Amino acid sequence: MHKIVVAAVAAFTVAGAQAADVQVRNIAPEFVKVYDATAALPMPERVRAMRESLMAQYPEFYGRRKPANMDKVVQMAIEGFPQVRTAYLDKAQKFGASLGQHMSTFSATFPSYQNTAPIVLVHSLGEMDGGPRELGGKVHLVFGADVMAALNPTGNAAPLFHHELFHLMHQKKFSCETSPVWAALWGEGLAVYASAVMNPGSNERELLLDVPNDMAAATRAQLPAAWAHVTTVFDSTDDKVAQELFTMSAKGATLPVRRGYYLGYLVAKEAGKTRDLAALSSLDCKQARELVEATVLKLAKESKS
Repeated sequence: MHKIVVAAVAAFTVAGAQAADVQVRNIAPEFVKVYDATAALPMPERVRAMRESLMAQYPEFYGRRKPANMDKVVQMAIEGFPQVRTAYLDKAQKFGASLGQHMSTFSATFPSYQNTAPIVLVHSLGEMDGGPRELGGKVHLVFGADVMAALNPTGNAAPLFHHELFHLMHQKKFSCETSPVWAALWGEGLAVYASAVMNPGSNERELLLDVPNDMAAATRAQLPAAWAHVTTVFDSTDDKVAQELFTMSAKGATLPVRRGYYLGYLVAKEAGKTRDLAALSSLDCKQARELVEATVLKLAKESKS
């Protein structure tokens, strides 16, 4: 079993195949403490106090930002906190129990997987709802209570946890020499598909497919063009191309940004008609590339009919 020890949260146990200690920290409440304690201070002093507190708590994560940028995002986080406070506190309070529950259901689907990455809940300063990050030479699984609260304040959080746990498992098996578009399409799409399979009935918001601006629906409205674009950048390693497909910031984009998640999901869903999750997640780079290419071409053709 996975033995989970959560800072500031009661220890709990998760069913699994083998015994292992999983270090889990919940430092999201620290943001609230400093936010309240500095309420009467001028903003520059408040920002400095918050920055110093966050850096002391988790320097590996917060120390990646340049000081000037750090102060800017800290101020934005302080100013925007009232809008998410209620949901944020709820996410922080329930994190330990939620993580235990969702790791149990993940282990039921992938019984041989044993997580060794530290898991940390933070105020991410707007960076993320969740995802693996290489920090100090080690992969951490980081969840952002602020973005979780903003994107899905009351909905089912299981798909997010399963999505990110799947990434941790999959990246140990699926590691290519380069990071072309097709590989990102497969990695992200398969994570979405896995979370959908483990959580039947989940809606597109819970599967992270409607951010930003009803992304999945907007992509469906332009599906032939979206597939046509993928076929032209299939092997591209250009950061600008990847940014448009997998992030929410892309200047001058004519197709929905972040659509790579939805397109990748459609690829994985189609592949899932003939293979189960275990088989799909075990494909190496050569096998995955062949499958993704054939599936993209098939779906691109079908979208035109």
